[in-house]
Amino acid sequence: MSLRSIRLFCAAFGLGAMLAAGASARDLGPEDLRALRYYLEQNDMRSAQAELRRLKEAYPDWTPPSDLDALKRQAAAPTGPGEDANRIWRLIEIGNLQAARGRLQHLQTVYPDWTPPAEMVRLLAAGEAQASFDAAVRSGNATAAIDAARKSPEILKCDRVNNAWQLAAMQVQAGQSAGALQTYRGVLSSCRETNVLVATLEQANDIASTEQVGQLADIARRTSPSAARSIDTVEARLMAGRGAPAPARTDTAQAPARQAGTPAAQSRPAPAAPVTAAPQAPARALPANAPGFAQLPRTGDGRLGAVRAAAKSGAWGQCLAQSVNPRSVDVLYERGWCAYNSERPLEALAAFKVAAGAGLGGTITRDARFGMVLAFLKNTMTEDAARIAATTPLTEEQRVDVEGIILDQRGVRAYQRAEWRDAINYFNAIEELRGSIRRDLAILRAYAYLNAGERQTAREQFELLHDQLATNETRKGLRAAR
Repeated sequence: MSLRSIRLFCAAFGLGAMLAAGASARDLGPEDLRALRYYLEQNDMRSAQAELRRLKEAYPDWTPPSDLDALKRQAAAPTGPGEDANRIWRLIEIGNLQAARGRLQHLQTVYPDWTPPAEMVRLLAAGEAQASFDAAVRSGNATAAIDAARKSPEILKCDRVNNAWQLAAMQVQAGQSAGALQTYRGVLSSCRETNVLVATLEQANDIASTEQVGQLADIARRTSPSAARSIDTVEARLMAGRGAPAPARTDTAQAPARQAGTPAAQSRPAPAAPVTAAPQAPARALPANAPGFAQLPRTGDGRLGAVRAAAKSGAWGQCLAQSVNPRSVDVLYERGWCAYNSERPLEALAAFKVAAGAGLGGTITRDARFGMVLAFLKNTMTEDAARIAATTPLTEEQRVDVEGIILDQRGVRAYQRAEWRDAINYFNAIEELRGSIRRDLAILRAYAYLNAGERQTAREQFELLHDQLATNETRKGLRAAR
């Protein structure tokens, strides 16, 4: 149908006035005009007439465009970059952020109606902010580092706690000790992981007064009551180093005293592929599965190939963006691993639980249960992980990885509870299982011997560690064991 025919048709239905030329008092967006464009593209003028009337009633100040052919051409034109957007994902993944930003701006110019995925925008902005901050820290430019953090506070969240610690160091360098203390307070009032709280207190000790150390410890205890015992221990040690008495704690008064010089436990589970080691606050509540996950078919989502390829290449952000609202369990399973490696273990756990019970096959069922175990361990839900592991036919490599992390977590927990003999047994079991033990756990084991009254054994272990690599930690241990 020609433009002249369309106009005559509209006039016959009394639409001539509605299509009069003139500037719109209100511009409607592409979504508002989608139905009208579709009807015009199909030459369905009866439906177009009804849609025009509806729009005019809904938006009385809107003047319809006179050029309906333009609307038809817009309906036929592509509204998004399609596969071209994948190049942006790839550029972000390889760290070429400048090229990614340029490509994104180009596509937004070519496709003005296209809205890039929120995850793409977030990852690119976070990557650029992190790059600016890292460059400033590397060059020792405290002013630039502080400015980068101020402009992008999202890089200071608990999953990037190293940034907060580096920011505090830059603030001290710039003579802003008060600002550094405020940064430490922010970490202590936001992050719940025991190791993060302990490490933050120890760093803040370098610039805080005795009174401020006590105040910071109080903040940490309020933030994570379950970490109170560890906070008490590190506070007592810091106070002892200042020659100040440790504050009385009625809730921990019965805990055995530690030998002077004993460090707070700062180990975390040994990473087992594909485990990542960024700090994360433990979360105890399990999320409900997303609506419809339990009813998903085993397969049939056409995105499986692209999602699997992104997961295989380690492009976690791209994988998550391509698997939004999974339409089959096999895509949900791949998304689970991408969520896990993106520090979203509870989302991963929900995905693995569905995949483990969907009958996808022996290997995938086993690996989905392995994923459940890792997700539980990522949240330090050790006993839940052990229960699943005990009823899963894991491969030998998987079994060693899982048992090592479980023993690690149990050993550190026993140490934090001053259960010295249990801690020693767990650490010894790790060494027997793996044939070696991480250095940080070996140091904790030596202190556990010391606190259990086995001074000779503790000294021998500190001497061995010192001979391997002399550090301040081994020197302190040797002095404590003498």
